[in-house]
Amino acid sequence: MRTQSVFLSLILVSGAAFGGESAADKIARAMSAAHPAISDNATVMDVDGMILKEGSNGWVCMPGIGPGDDHPMCNDEVWAKLMKAAGAGAPFETDRIGISYMLQGDAMVSNSDPTATDPNNGDVWVQEGPHLMVVAPKAALAGLSDDPFNGGPYTMWKDTPYAHIMIPVHVED
Repeated sequence: MRTQSVFLSLILVSGAAFGGESAADKIARAMSAAHPAISDNATVMDVDGMILKEGSNGWVCMPGIGPGDDHPMCNDEVWAKLMKAAGAGAPFETDRIGISYMLQGDAMVSNSDPTATDPNNGDVWVQEGPHLMVVAPKAALAGLSDDPFNGGPYTMWKDTPYAHIMIPVHVED
């Protein structure tokens, strides 16, 4: 059986809190993943599933997806379902668009295999800066490049149930 990647397996694993980090710091980092129109009213959930801040707009922001991960993300309901399925290695399909914001960037991951853990395995690995991720019905991905170095949007995990569009964005400081 293949080892689940740290990126995906930590979604469902209860983890220890960042060493001594305050809830306020985690909330601030989580909310930095998306623009304020989303993150100001989003629920903030810690890596262990504990709710740090109740929200009202259906979005869930996290300070990272596992212990020691400081790459925050904000997910809508569809994207949250993708994350749960990917973390369990379960099938996933959607009939509508789902969106995730990662405006602080992400960790290094395989562009083709969500379960890959070895950056020396021959896959193309990418560490994307600020970006949006869009999951859509598979047919909507037809014709989109899977080259993360093409200078624009690309498909990540193309041949898996978790295929999605990566959209690099520039964020002003």
